[in-house]
Amino acid sequence: MRVEDFLKDTARRLPDKCALVADGVRTSYAELDAMSDRLAAYFVQEGIKPGDRIVIFMGNRLEAVVAIFAAQKAGAVFSPVNPSTKAGKLGFILNNCDAVAVVTEGRLGPVAAEAIALLAPSVRLAIRVGGKEARIAPKTVRFEQALDEGSGAVGDPGIEIDLSMLIYTSGSTGMPKGVMMTHLNVVTAARSIITYLGMTEEDIVLSVLPISFDYGLYQILMAVRTGATLVLEKSFAFPVAILERLAEERATGFPLVPTMAAMLLKLEGLKPGAFPHLRFITNTAAALPVAHILALQRLFPETEIFSMYGMTECKRCTYLPPEHLRTRPGSVGIAIPGTQAFVVDENGAPLPPGQEGELVIRGAHVMKGYWKNPEATQKVLKPGPLPGENLLHTGDLFRSDDEGFLYFVGRKDDIIKSRGEKVAPKEVETVLHELPGVSEAVVIGLPDPVLGHAVNAVIVLAGGATVDKRDLLRHCRQRLEDFAVPVGFEFRDELPKTANGKVDRRLLGEMLMQEAQRHDPDPDSPASRPERTQ
Repeated sequence: MRVEDFLKDTARRLPDKCALVADGVRTSYAELDAMSDRLAAYFVQEGIKPGDRIVIFMGNRLEAVVAIFAAQKAGAVFSPVNPSTKAGKLGFILNNCDAVAVVTEGRLGPVAAEAIALLAPSVRLAIRVGGKEARIAPKTVRFEQALDEGSGAVGDPGIEIDLSMLIYTSGSTGMPKGVMMTHLNVVTAARSIITYLGMTEEDIVLSVLPISFDYGLYQILMAVRTGATLVLEKSFAFPVAILERLAEERATGFPLVPTMAAMLLKLEGLKPGAFPHLRFITNTAAALPVAHILALQRLFPETEIFSMYGMTECKRCTYLPPEHLRTRPGSVGIAIPGTQAFVVDENGAPLPPGQEGELVIRGAHVMKGYWKNPEATQKVLKPGPLPGENLLHTGDLFRSDDEGFLYFVGRKDDIIKSRGEKVAPKEVETVLHELPGVSEAVVIGLPDPVLGHAVNAVIVLAGGATVDKRDLLRHCRQRLEDFAVPVGFEFRDELPKTANGKVDRRLLGEMLMQEAQRHDPDPDSPASRPERTQ
């Protein structure tokens, strides 16, 4: 099975069922299938071949979903990119994957045009949703025009071992890496998650998660696979409005990240049991604090809460069956169905319960590698028990208990998970160093009950420099995705260094935490966190 078969099969089985609710428009499975057929035909007419890469650079909307399935039907590989991505990073992605086409929206046209002009000569086609007429790529057409002109049969798109998607994720170097997922990888992951969630065509899932985030993307794929209805919202900026939508649509599923959970729990007037139709809540991207898990259980007493752990390189690693939540609230559970997860030492040997080591994943959901990056691939994909098999070494520290339940201990690298997104300190530091007057910049992730980890920057200024926090914030906002902009800035005369002259990140983080604790001993208090720059 390939990913586009999700839609084809469900459209045949449930043609009139509502597939998607987005921007107030309800789209049936038959309509979604027909629209993606026409766009796929247009792709083929424009010379796009199986294996070519198509970047989808837009927010949560119907056209993005159509583009995903159209790319798959044409045999192409799609790559979703966060709409807050700036031209430099977008250009890197377009160039790295040799993209031939971009599907975007009018408001993002100038960013896409700049990225293509400067860094991506391979892009020959841009399809624009809305906005003013403007050249983005050598050929630029409106989305409606592409649908109108797309006709005819599309040839054989390929088989399940072909690439389905490239999802770019930050690494410790700060440069994005393209995670190669085959159709088999995606189908395996989706099937496994559907199994433990018990999803059916009766479900209605409301998602505010961006489709550039694999957690958000899979909400689309799993809903289409089961015949469920997906209510696609653009953000969680207004929690009360989202809760109203949750009630209006009588949603049965609600995927969260810890930031959203923290915002929910701060709402006044939200009464326990207000959403009896809500069957399940899921959480991943970062661990939910135990206190938040218990509070969610009180607020949603009839809802199953799934605490999960995953990474883009295999989509999902573990889940905690809800019946174990009260006895093991700090655990991220067991391997998802059809896969294995275990803890190993530095030599790759399995460790007994209680000992900390690296989590390793085995299964058909493990990526094929990083696009054009064999060195990085070799660091995380290592030989497994069967000839030719690769195991995924997550780079995260775990331990297990006597019954095999897994517990996240910490990250082996410096990547910061904030607001459910990965932030590479190196990337933020590079941007900070571009500002005249900044001599040294170090970015640290500090535990935060709302954000998971808060991105904080420690700055050493050059002599005589007059840079202030507002200058730093303005500079970062112009160059970084929203989630990567530091929420706090601190100036220092010097930074702690190791014996070989490198900044001691661990010590610096400990110093910041200790200073925060001296100001306020309650770690969950806003006063205990570094000063926020609004």
